Amino acid sequence: MKVLLLGGGGREHAIAWKLAQSPLLTKLWAAPGSDAIAALAERTPLDPLDPAAVAAFVRANKVDLVFVGPEAPLLSGSSDAARAAGALVFGPSQAAARLETSKAFAKEFMGLHGVPTARARGCVTAREAKEAARGFKGHCAVKADGLAGGKGVVVCHSLSEAEAAIDALASTTAGRTLVIEERLEGPELTVMGLVDGRGWAVLPLSQDHKRLHEGDAGPNTGGMGALSPAPVDAATWARIKDEVLDRTLEGLIRSGYDYRGALYAGVMLTADGPKVLEYNCRFGDPETQAVLPLLDADLLSLAADCAAGDLDEGILPAHRGACVGITLASPGYPEAPRSGSPIDLNGAETLPDTLIFHAGTKRTESGWTAAGGRVLTVVGCGSDLSVARERAYAAVSRIRAPGLQYRRDIAAKALGRVIA
Repeated sequence: MKVLLLGGGGREHAIAWKLAQSPLLTKLWAAPGSDAIAALAERTPLDPLDPAAVAAFVRANKVDLVFVGPEAPLLSGSSDAARAAGALVFGPSQAAARLETSKAFAKEFMGLHGVPTARARGCVTAREAKEAARGFKGHCAVKADGLAGGKGVVVCHSLSEAEAAIDALASTTAGRTLVIEERLEGPELTVMGLVDGRGWAVLPLSQDHKRLHEGDAGPNTGGMGALSPAPVDAATWARIKDEVLDRTLEGLIRSGYDYRGALYAGVMLTADGPKVLEYNCRFGDPETQAVLPLLDADLLSLAADCAAGDLDEGILPAHRGACVGITLASPGYPEAPRSGSPIDLNGAETLPDTLIFHAGTKRTESGWTAAGGRVLTVVGCGSDLSVARERAYAAVSRIRAPGLQYRRDIAAKALGRVIA
């Protein structure tokens, strides 16, 4: 199969790494790709947000499958254009992707189809949003309705904090509409699966670490690290399957969406049971980097079957053991990341059971340099979570990159206990 991968971040580096292992693969392009992805795929200057250009590339190169990595090409309609051009597409339609691209739409969808979630109110003015925040006594999450690169949510603990978040987000394009949501308590869980229009195939469960600093302090980010598998007891998993996965799929079918691609449910395990925080209509980042090394299956074959509506349902096979991914980010991230820091991997990439996925780097004559907010995801794999975490941090300690920041407590909470 000839495959076009849209995207160029750390998630797409991990996807390209996994796709390249498939015996079905004859050609892999990446648009725009990255200097690191170039070792696995041919980069093309194609704009992944230009539907007409994507369709023309598909036709000219007889592309068999388009694999959509990030959310922006879904919003732009590139998945629809590629499908109309005759390719199989691993990625939902622009209309179905509103589950991610509009938080207000997602809340309406969940309410309509009985998917458990937090109480919330959609607001079109800052004044209305502040009134809603007062209704929650400031104990709320302030969410921009549109895409904000993982930085459109502020979890607030007081009314003054909520009002400041409303003022900040309302001034952004993504925040023209705001969702004010009751603040939930409990551990979070990432459930990622493949949806082929009629059923789910679920990847190993994972857990993201969204806050910038240790102890879940500081601002929300696109993700500072992840672990997989996240240990969940059988009763909790049964409720997630019934109340979240099955109801979401039934809702998509009832609403007329032929959803084909990855679907991510961010779930909080509250005292009242699992509740959905958000949907993403693609694989998570950095969860993908910790999950795909555990997948004991051909990702290209799965993506093609998913896009064709011919996926075998159930839990996807996984290797024994665990993975822990640590995100290294530029100084100033997430508000104002500063690029240009030199990066010396110092042999970290050669350590056993260690993988390094590049999120925002460039290769220069003198070596790697930071070129984005999140720069690297360093993944350790091991027989259990403790071993995987030890290997990930051992690799991080080898890397020489002045100014890059990372959390030192990724997976610490999960060790030794079951999430329930």
